[in-house]
Amino acid sequence: MKVPQFMPFVAMEEYESIKRCFETNWITEGPLSSEFNKKILKIINAKYGVFAPNGTLALILAMKALGIKPGDEVIVPNLTFFASASSVEFLGAKPVFVDVNKDSQLNVADCKRVLSSKTKAIMPVHLFGLVPDMSALKKFATEHNLLIIEDAAQAFGIKSAGQSCGTFGDIAAFSFFADKSLTTAEGGFVATNDKEIYDKLLFLRNQGRRDRGSFIHPEMGYNFRITDIQSAIGLAQLKKFDRVIKNKVLIHSKYTTLLNNSEHVEILQPSSDINPFIPFRVILKTKSNEAEQLMTYLQECDVEPRGFFYPLHKQPAFDFLKDDERYDDIHFPISNHIYKNYICLPSFVSINDEQIEYVTKTINTYYQKGGNKK
Repeated sequence: MKVPQFMPFVAMEEYESIKRCFETNWITEGPLSSEFNKKILKIINAKYGVFAPNGTLALILAMKALGIKPGDEVIVPNLTFFASASSVEFLGAKPVFVDVNKDSQLNVADCKRVLSSKTKAIMPVHLFGLVPDMSALKKFATEHNLLIIEDAAQAFGIKSAGQSCGTFGDIAAFSFFADKSLTTAEGGFVATNDKEIYDKLLFLRNQGRRDRGSFIHPEMGYNFRITDIQSAIGLAQLKKFDRVIKNKVLIHSKYTTLLNNSEHVEILQPSSDINPFIPFRVILKTKSNEAEQLMTYLQECDVEPRGFFYPLHKQPAFDFLKDDERYDDIHFPISNHIYKNYICLPSFVSINDEQIEYVTKTINTYYQKGGNKK
């Protein structure tokens, strides 16, 4: 049986929705994007928001609106997708890495270690449907006069302690890439509750002007618009978002139940204050530095797992930072442990019970054969 890592949850609903763009002859950002924007804001309970072409550019746009500039430093968790840090570098600022907790979320207790006179912001990343300790993080940010930029690329629709991800900080960036819980194929969104920041976003994303059709540009800006074709897909996705949540929770629960009696592995669980929990991936924790060997075995059995993100302090692209002792390997024991031990299991919305059972059976068979000692 072949079990892919991911399959987009798209069908005829999205195809029919796109037809409206051609029936109205409006394919650029327009009325459907405006409708989509309003519905997004309602779900995440934010006052203002603008689109971006993707999640990476949403982060760049967000930080630009906050005034992050060359020479500034931004605290970033060491275990996250590369774009969380590269977006800082693209602005001429410096990403400074802190270790994570065993649930893969930013460790607030490590942040004081990297503070300097240049530190301007902190970027919590809501990784895999989980949420950092935002109460502690907000307290730390307030004490040190830091801006909070939420990387909520994987956290659309998730709440922690009753508050929506994307509304804890000054600004937040979301992604609607194909593997997200809600997709527009490619796409991003920047949300804020600050009117002044929102006004800056409007200029920055639209060539330095608020409205199209004018050739007077009061400020410098980019072209960070999307299309109504993308928004048509997003609107169709919203109609089945409740089903996405239900399916993802069930998938996580089934994996947990089927592997509950294993002495070798366990499924990473959310804290009780996350509700709704929308797992971006189902995370398998091994115990003997054998993620790589187990993934190889799964692949041999036609199961497509995915490894964890490579720790940022080890990324070749950031070798130029290594003269700074804050990036020394000794500071990142948990990041290194997770990379060697955690695996992303197939958990796309349409995965069926038979596929989940096959994945878990294959994992159990691996250990019955002796695991990495075989």
